[in-house]
Amino acid sequence: MNTVRVNLGSRSYDIVITPGDPAGIGPFVRSALRKASTALVVCDANTQAHGRTVEATLTAAGLRTGFATVPAGEPSKCMEQLAKLYDALYDLAADRSTAVVAVGGGVIGDLAGFAAASYNRGLPLVMVPTTSLSMVDSSVGGKTGINHPKGKNLIGAFHQPAGVWIDLSYLDTLPEREFLSGLAEVVKYGVILDAEFFAYLEANAAAVRARTPQALAHIVSRSCRLKADVVEKDEHETTGLRAILNYGHTFAHAFETCGGYGSLLHGEAVSIGMECAARLARKMELIGADFVARQTKLLQAIALPIVPPAQWPTDELIAVMRRDKKAVGGQMRFILPTQLGAVKLFDNVPEPLVRDVLESR
Repeated sequence: MNTVRVNLGSRSYDIVITPGDPAGIGPFVRSALRKASTALVVCDANTQAHGRTVEATLTAAGLRTGFATVPAGEPSKCMEQLAKLYDALYDLAADRSTAVVAVGGGVIGDLAGFAAASYNRGLPLVMVPTTSLSMVDSSVGGKTGINHPKGKNLIGAFHQPAGVWIDLSYLDTLPEREFLSGLAEVVKYGVILDAEFFAYLEANAAAVRARTPQALAHIVSRSCRLKADVVEKDEHETTGLRAILNYGHTFAHAFETCGGYGSLLHGEAVSIGMECAARLARKMELIGADFVARQTKLLQAIALPIVPPAQWPTDELIAVMRRDKKAVGGQMRFILPTQLGAVKLFDNVPEPLVRDVLESR
């Protein structure tokens, strides 16, 4: 068992990483939330069995529980499913000490997290991520939200969890496509923050793909530590530092929006977005061809896509990117690499270069 501490003053919390301890979540929640007497477990159709196990451990720890299930997939990050969670909390007679326990991937964490952030002006949240992507990225840092038909994650709030429980045994049964999708965020951390970690991934790509326990424990714990370091310094994206975590995401969110939520898994879109961002940085002479080649080779080594499955209209993609959360006054801004392990936020990127990247996919 390994613990990563996120230091945020009175809102600090632990990320516990265990190779397999399904009974441990109940005592963990009880320790993190001593005033809680009630908890709502939220899962989707794919994680319902995990959710029932979590519910049983919470009951054994002395908590009264409710249970809510939403359809699996990105379309559930919507107003309709959010309202159903509000109904479940109301039926549970939830008060401000009631815990929302999110058991699932990024969709469940974002949706349940936003329900916790907004119901009764804020309820405590515990994340129990079950996918590679949610373990290394979305469960840490406090970003919650739902999608709008015009754009991804346009409605949301910062709401830090009271704790994150990562049981690596959940990855044993995760479908291959979903597992690989989460590795895009792992590669991202190497590109933006840690060249040594990137080199580790290059040397151990086969072990990572094979889900060896040692490799999984290392990439999850290192990813969580790297993200926690950023969140501690810029929790609410006020200094600009946290924006580096969005490397590849300006392109990715445009692909997800124009392709329809669910056409690409989030990590797949991020992988393609990182490839586009690296090519854009190369056109701007920020990096050399060797950087692009190394990133491309690593993404391919872990079987991630580097080109979108369809040629969406460039004008539509540009229009979505102009409304990205990083955009200011409709001006596109991009996180771009300057060397391996370092990126910067660039304003006033020439639109013709962006169009060239999009049209030469």
